[in-house]
Amino acid sequence: MFLSVVLWAHAAGFAAQWGRHIRNLHKTAVQNGAGENSSSLELLFVQRDTPENNPDAPFDFTPENYKRIEAIVKNYPEGHKAAAVLPVLDLAQRQNGWLPISAMNKAAEVLQVPPMRVYEVATFYTVYNRKPVGKHVQVCSTTPCVILEVIQKKLGIKVGETTPDKLFTLIEVECSGACVNTPMVQINDSYFEDLTSKDIEKIIDELKAGRIPKPGPRNMSFASWNKKLTASFNSGIDLN
Repeated sequence: MFLSVVLWAHAAGFAAQWGRHIRNLHKTAVQNGAGENSSSLELLFVQRDTPENNPDAPFDFTPENYKRIEAIVKNYPEGHKAAAVLPVLDLAQRQNGWLPISAMNKAAEVLQVPPMRVYEVATFYTVYNRKPVGKHVQVCSTTPCVILEVIQKKLGIKVGETTPDKLFTLIEVECSGACVNTPMVQINDSYFEDLTSKDIEKIIDELKAGRIPKPGPRNMSFASWNKKLTASFNSGIDLN
C-alpha cells in the first residue's frame, strides 16, 4: 500500500509538472508575440522576420559592453567561450531592451560559436524577450499570488501585453522562487514581496513617476526578516 501511494504521488507530481511546463510554453509564446490561435511551439522556436527583428537589423555591443564580455569570458577555461552564451545574451538584452535575432548573431560572432547554439539558448530560457517589451513587470501567478487582476486594472493591459507608453509589459510566471513572501512581483531584477493591492498600486505609481521604489518585503524590513530567519534556525521557532 505504501509503495502504491508513493508511486501515485510521483506520477501525480510528474503530471502536475508537465501541465505547468505546457502552460509556461503557451505563456512564453504569447509573451514573444503569439496570438491565441498561434502554435505555441512555433512561436517559441521559429523566427519570423519583422521590420524590427530580422538578421539585417543593425546591432553591435557598445565599447563598454565589449569590455564586459572580455571580463565574462575570462571566467571560463580557455577554449570554452561557448559557456558564456547566457551572460552575453543577458548583456545584449540589457543594452537593447529586448533580444532581436541580430543580437543573437552578434553574440555568436563574438563568442565564436555557430549561431544555432545561441538560438537554442535564447529560445529555451523565458528570461530572454524576443520581441520589444516595456521596462516592467513580472507577476507570480500561483495560488497565493492574488494581485494580477489589480495590476491588469491599474495598467489597462492583460498578460502578455505592453502599455502604449512602452513602460510596462505584464508577464505571468509560474514560480519566482519566493513563495514564502507572496504575493510578489519581479520588476526587472528586483523582488517586491508581501504585497497588498494598495502596495502594488503605489509601486506602479512610483514607476510611472520615474522613481525607483524600494524592493523587498512590505510587511517588515530586510533587517528584521533576517533577524527573524536567523532566530528560527537557532531555536526552531515558527516563522508564521
